[in-house]
Amino acid sequence: MSLPALPDETFRRVLCVVAHPDDMEYGTSAAVARWTARGIEVGYLLLTRGEAGMPNPPEETARIRLAEQRAACATVGVEHLTVLQHPDGVLVGGLDLRRDICREIRRFTPDVVLGTPYEIETPMGFNQSDHRVAGLAVIDAINDAGNRWIFPEQIDDEGLATWSPRWLLIPGIAGELDATHGVDVTGRPVQLGVTSLEAHSEYLAAIPEHPAPADFIPKILAANGKLMGVEHAVLFRAQDRQAPPDFLEDLS
Repeated sequence: MSLPALPDETFRRVLCVVAHPDDMEYGTSAAVARWTARGIEVGYLLLTRGEAGMPNPPEETARIRLAEQRAACATVGVEHLTVLQHPDGVLVGGLDLRRDICREIRRFTPDVVLGTPYEIETPMGFNQSDHRVAGLAVIDAINDAGNRWIFPEQIDDEGLATWSPRWLLIPGIAGELDATHGVDVTGRPVQLGVTSLEAHSEYLAAIPEHPAPADFIPKILAANGKLMGVEHAVLFRAQDRQAPPDFLEDLS
């Protein structure tokens, strides 16, 4: 049985929360390209500047990586980019991180929040610490954003309001997560996804033996597509936070 298509025809605004510049570009940006082409507004929230990701001095690396991220965003139609300055490589979970993500959710008012996988082990090896921390913090911040009494200063002093996104999406690849839905990205979104990763040229050049984006991104998306019955796809574990829990349906 093929995975169903994500009901993205109902999406209005999507907030993607990741730890580093380039995290969105390993396949997921192809789905972003499809969404923005259909008029869905997509924003990126980067929790760090990626300053520990290259041999250069941290401030120089941050400058390079943010310039490359802006170019990657332009490739797939993302105009809203917010970058925080939590420390790269040693991202700390806790109230400060939750507060900052909560603020952006309340400010951007998305009906969809896209996070990152937070499992310790994946078929591709141990998940990097920042990714795990970011993924769990996103889940907490989604709940925080809808509660008037959590981070109330954002409401009382900053003029924001509570906000409860309907959807939480966790992206992944075939064999890496228990995907529930997919997005058909066959055609131009695949090429835009490749080009968005190519925008991180100096970063990729600093990684020995990193394959060219055109050599592996289409292959990943093609493997995903087989699970949907399409040529290329991006896969997600999707939670509709307005739907009743599965166990209640099983009892009916």
